[in-house]
Amino acid sequence: MASPDSFDMIFLDIQMNGINGIDTAKELRKKKEEAVLIFVTGAKEYVFEAFDVSAFHYLLKPISEKKFAEVFANAWKELQKKKEKVQLLFKAGSRHVSVSRDDILYIESRARKAEIHTGKEVLEIYADMRSLEEQLDDAFCCCHKGFLVNMAYIAEYDREKIILTNGEKLYLSRRKSSEFVKKYLQYLRRGGKLLG
Repeated sequence: MASPDSFDMIFLDIQMNGINGIDTAKELRKKKEEAVLIFVTGAKEYVFEAFDVSAFHYLLKPISEKKFAEVFANAWKELQKKKEKVQLLFKAGSRHVSVSRDDILYIESRARKAEIHTGKEVLEIYADMRSLEEQLDDAFCCCHKGFLVNMAYIAEYDREKIILTNGEKLYLSRRKSSEFVKKYLQYLRRGGKLLG
């Protein structure tokens, strides 16, 4: 029998003999953290527990062929994204710097410049937030007019601030709050994981 380590996408039911699907997913996460997990079940009541194991989707039976195909296609795209370590090229003063998208914690706007904060350094570039937001993917969210945050590094948030895994705090504006929460929940539903 093949090990779970050899699979990138795993479909689980909730109700199984012996161990249930949520507990199985917790064990799988220890061995294969980046696997895309999809629950296929008739049990509605475990949907929130599925978020705790970063499930990509929670399909309720009966499932139409169209819905299954849609979820599978989206899961496949997510897998490809995970396999590609996307490099971004920025002009920082007189030099051009390549930065992995996954290394960016957040970007802060400062007048006509932007500061790219990674775990190792802060790069100052000439760019506006709108163009940076277009260049980055849906793992980033504008939480304030001055900040773009990589949702993979969010440890917690409340109505006024976001705390990153390294302890840094970013402002969460009231105007952006509901949009941020919606995007963050969508990110988690797609199987987004914590990088910090």
